[in-house]
Amino acid sequence: MVRKYVLPVLALGGFIFALWMAWQLNRPVVAAKPVADPPAPPYESKISGSGIVEAGTRNIAVAAPVSGVVDKVLVRVAQRVQTGTALFVLDERQARAVLAVKEKAWAEAGARLARLRAAPRGEELPPARARVQEAEAVLADLKLQLKAAEDIGDPRAVSREDVNKRRYAVQAAEARLAQARTSLDLLTAGTWKADLEVARTEVERAGAEVQAARVEIERLTVRAPVAGHVLQVNIRAGEFAAAGPTAQPLMLVGDLDRLQVRVDIDENDAWRFQPGLAATAFVRGNPRLKTALSFEYVEPYVIPKKSLTGDSTERVDTRVMQVVYSFPRTALAVYPGQLMDVYIQDKSGPDSQKAKPAVEKGRP
Repeated sequence: MVRKYVLPVLALGGFIFALWMAWQLNRPVVAAKPVADPPAPPYESKISGSGIVEAGTRNIAVAAPVSGVVDKVLVRVAQRVQTGTALFVLDERQARAVLAVKEKAWAEAGARLARLRAAPRGEELPPARARVQEAEAVLADLKLQLKAAEDIGDPRAVSREDVNKRRYAVQAAEARLAQARTSLDLLTAGTWKADLEVARTEVERAGAEVQAARVEIERLTVRAPVAGHVLQVNIRAGEFAAAGPTAQPLMLVGDLDRLQVRVDIDENDAWRFQPGLAATAFVRGNPRLKTALSFEYVEPYVIPKKSLTGDSTERVDTRVMQVVYSFPRTALAVYPGQLMDVYIQDKSGPDSQKAKPAVEKGRP
């Protein structure tokens, strides 16, 4: 008897469940409330773009001139620095050892030049004069012996061969005397001018090598290229700092006294843009926070768009024109790297007729 009513009851329950599901699916979907209301465009005809905040000097990625291990990090994040302030120091031990060798070579070259300039030494002159006197005495003795042999009238007493030997001995003594006198003259005259010039050049070259070694040591201390603030510190003592561009900058430095907004304007809207027309930036997440922007300059080269929003209508090959505006740091509590919604007056709109275009400023 019970089995007789099971199937009808199950069918009725399934029918009721199907009606309930159909009713649930046909209920209107309540739209989710946005976290923050979108900003209201301040212009009737406008160009919209996404802007990224950057330092007034642009965000400068500080790099190491040579690869090496970091010895000291001398600054911290958000610290204000002046132009030339030391940021971090690479290991200097090898460079200082090279400098010590170069300084010794410089000192050696200087001592060599001083020795040449001091020539002749006082102790060297008496022996040279003594050699001249000795050569003169030997020559005088040989001349007397030759004269005595020549004065003998009897050719049988002295042979012609003996006379010739004495004559040649006199000639050899005269040559030795001339050599001794020449050596004395050279010693008395001092160092040759050309030798002094060569020695002076060696000193200058050694000094230049010392200066180059000092410059290499100075390069190991990386300094701030501009006055501003330290935005990022991505290196620590003991870590290896590679020279050249890196995926993450070792340090990021920029001036925050006046911030800039780099706005991407789609290439399809580029023709509508006119430098100098009014522009307003809104902080994302709070449309009540906004500020007027001052036009700085236009990047004259249209580049591929890098920050895609994920919209299905957005092409990967979209190109954008970058326009840079600025505003004082006190106007908004924003930071470099933060995105903002920017609206710019359209040159073809009615609002643009009231605004007087400004002259484009030079790039910083």
